[in-house]
Amino acid sequence: MDWDKLRIFHSVAEAGSLTHAGDTLHLSQSAVSRQIRALEESLNTTLFRRHARGLILTEQGELLFEATRSMARRLDATAARIRDSEDEVFGDLRVTTTTGFGSLWLAPRLPRLFERYPNLRLELMLEERILDLPMREADLAIRMKEPSQADLIRRRLMEVRIRLYASRAYSEREGLPRSIEDLAARRLVVQSPNSHQVRAGAEFVQPILANASSTFTVNNYFGILQGVIQGIGIGSLPDYVTADFPDLVQVLPGVESAPIPVYLAYVQELRQNKRVCAFRDFVLEEISAHKKNLAREAG
Repeated sequence: MDWDKLRIFHSVAEAGSLTHAGDTLHLSQSAVSRQIRALEESLNTTLFRRHARGLILTEQGELLFEATRSMARRLDATAARIRDSEDEVFGDLRVTTTTGFGSLWLAPRLPRLFERYPNLRLELMLEERILDLPMREADLAIRMKEPSQADLIRRRLMEVRIRLYASRAYSEREGLPRSIEDLAARRLVVQSPNSHQVRAGAEFVQPILANASSTFTVNNYFGILQGVIQGIGIGSLPDYVTADFPDLVQVLPGVESAPIPVYLAYVQELRQNKRVCAFRDFVLEEISAHKKNLAREAG
């Protein structure tokens, strides 16, 4: 059905007159009449009957007017919401990041995001595969390396290091190793060698694994954390987990991976999107608080 003809029909039905509808639409009476006849022909029905007081809707016209009235109300409500949404964030946002960062750092902080923006619909996609932002596989990404595409807006958030941790219960029961060599007698909980991981993490774990007598390997950091918490052994974990898991004890302080940069990225066309901006600002606030917590712990 032609939207323009429906708009004209709705105006005529409201005004009850071709002339008055034409004045509202800035069209001549003959132009309005032609559009109404064309709509009636397309529907194979009569929508108006002439009366001394003007035009009266037929039964079929009433049905169509009910539909256009509902459409007009929804359009008006949507227009008002758009005008009034300068300070409101609502709708769909798709965010992708790694399983470890998404489940261990980001997800625990999301209640504060939803408290601030209760009408936001967030889809969090946790996977090691790098989704294609220009192809709109996701709206925004948090990645453990600098994005390579030139048409992305990127923001360096922080640096992460992989370190060795044990549970407090494990450290009290087994004691902690004093050197790298002592790790050979301990069970290590680490990323599977064939799993997708950043180079710095793999290079950190590889020499430690070479002499290990017992290992438990998992393909993501969430699984490693569970193994460490359960006292299976000493695990390699990103340092961002310490903020939310205070029972972790660092093993061999000073033994750590090379720094791993964390970037937030999104396409240029979304630079003024309210959902993207709100999520970006939220993450920046949380990162700032996280860094202060780490500084306090280090002090």
